[in-house]
Amino acid sequence: MTTRPSPSVTQPTSADQLAVRRARRGRRVKSALHGLGLIVVLLCTLFPFFWMVSTSLKTTNQIVAKPPLLVFQGTLEHYRTILGEQYQVGGSLVNSLIVATSATLLAVLLGTPAAYALARFDFRRKDDLWFWFISNRFMSPVVIILPVYLLASQLRLIGNPALLIAMYLTFSIPVVVWICTDQFRSIPRELDEAAMVDGASPGFIFLRIALPLALPGVVVSSILSFIFNWNELLFALFLTRGDGVTAPVRATSFLSGYDVPWGAIMATGTLIVLPVVIFSLLVSRHLVKGLTMGAIK
Repeated sequence: MTTRPSPSVTQPTSADQLAVRRARRGRRVKSALHGLGLIVVLLCTLFPFFWMVSTSLKTTNQIVAKPPLLVFQGTLEHYRTILGEQYQVGGSLVNSLIVATSATLLAVLLGTPAAYALARFDFRRKDDLWFWFISNRFMSPVVIILPVYLLASQLRLIGNPALLIAMYLTFSIPVVVWICTDQFRSIPRELDEAAMVDGASPGFIFLRIALPLALPGVVVSSILSFIFNWNELLFALFLTRGDGVTAPVRATSFLSGYDVPWGAIMATGTLIVLPVVIFSLLVSRHLVKGLTMGAIK
């Protein structure tokens, strides 16, 4: 006896099944291409770091070997060389840490009140002031380096770390103001109004209510400012001398004459990049949170 399907149940036709298979195949191909693209981007991003670190661990003969050696016995010879009396990279790293940290702290200290004022208060020429902060980031440092150098030479400030910190503030404060203004704007004004009804002063509202709520943005602006200050080369190259040079400037001092010490250069580059990479990995969660906080209303 043959059982016929109930007329109330719709059976998938061959065309529907074919469409479902095509859709599944399309999703699989899309996922495969997406994964392949991520792998390519990951390889392109990590390969320079891998090449720099691996070269810093090779001997001079291994560095110039052809074809390049991917498996070798590592050595710390180049690190001992650059940290010695000849190159003094350790002192340059300390200089970079002092200058970058000082400029970042001052930028946050001066930039967050300015950002709060731009986000909360209405005053004359407010839009012009906002554009002035933003336009500082539009300006290329090479445009002003010559007049700054001539003025610093006349005032005998070349080699003074305070001058380098001041110049970094001109580029770090706009970053803090730019990011923190959006963070303060995302905080409801009703919180400020409720605090004012309870008798709180503007300073108390800023320090005890607005600033803690905008902390992710403050952290992000601090991270970006520190990275910019740590990696900056142009101003440090013109405005520092002798034992006061920063690590990027010290790295350029290897490029002289016909003998290029690739191992020392790569070891110096590794020591410059490594603190920033570790610091970025540790605060990556706060970085993503702060950057996306103002994106969703």
